[in-house]
Amino acid sequence: MPQMSAASREGKSKARPMIVSREVLIPPLGLAGTLNRPDGARAMVIFAHGSGSSRFSPRNIRVAEAFNRRGIATLLFDLLLPLEEGDRRNVFDINLLARRLTQAVRWVTDEPEVGHLPIGLFGASTGAAAALVAASMLGDCIGAVVSRGGRPDLAGDALAHVRVPTLLIVGGADDGVIELNQWALERLEGEKTLQIVPGATHLFPEPGALESVIELAAEWFESHLADEHHRSPKASGLDARR
Repeated sequence: MPQMSAASREGKSKARPMIVSREVLIPPLGLAGTLNRPDGARAMVIFAHGSGSSRFSPRNIRVAEAFNRRGIATLLFDLLLPLEEGDRRNVFDINLLARRLTQAVRWVTDEPEVGHLPIGLFGASTGAAAALVAASMLGDCIGAVVSRGGRPDLAGDALAHVRVPTLLIVGGADDGVIELNQWALERLEGEKTLQIVPGATHLFPEPGALESVIELAAEWFESHLADEHHRSPKASGLDARR
């Protein structure tokens, strides 16, 4: 049974949208996930967690809850089956993760409750690379991508085929990862931005760091997804890529 909760919309109004939350299984493998849909949702963001994490990542949960309060539906799901998680090679198999993310996008577009919403992808660590590879394959079905402390460089040649608006967020004290994001930024096509959160390290544990990530990411999705609420993902070439 769906669970109901209420939350105030951050930074937008004092309205308290009802949020319907339900556990889902994404075909064809039955990947476990949590779908949260605020009343009157204007956009949908699918999360791709990083290496060694899952849909229970406390950081991604905080980000997703903040999105929900701003009228953005979210899907957090496990990119790997329990038996696959023990093999570290799967964690860094970007093409495998991208295929799983693509399956989740297809599932979302067929769900009556959220299938009409414009879709964005939010990736962390290796999940950011998977999000970019998926975006390169899905084309107009994806409206925006955000990377949090990501490794977009691992998307490799797919970067040249990413034309959706992409925001890369990196901690100012995340040595080495900043340079990798700058390298990837140069190879991305379309609208792109690199935002550095001063003093933050890789997981953004510093006071106020994750809040900065949330604000940057939410504004990016609101700008590129919520304003395009009239556009249906099913109008894209998604079905041709099944």
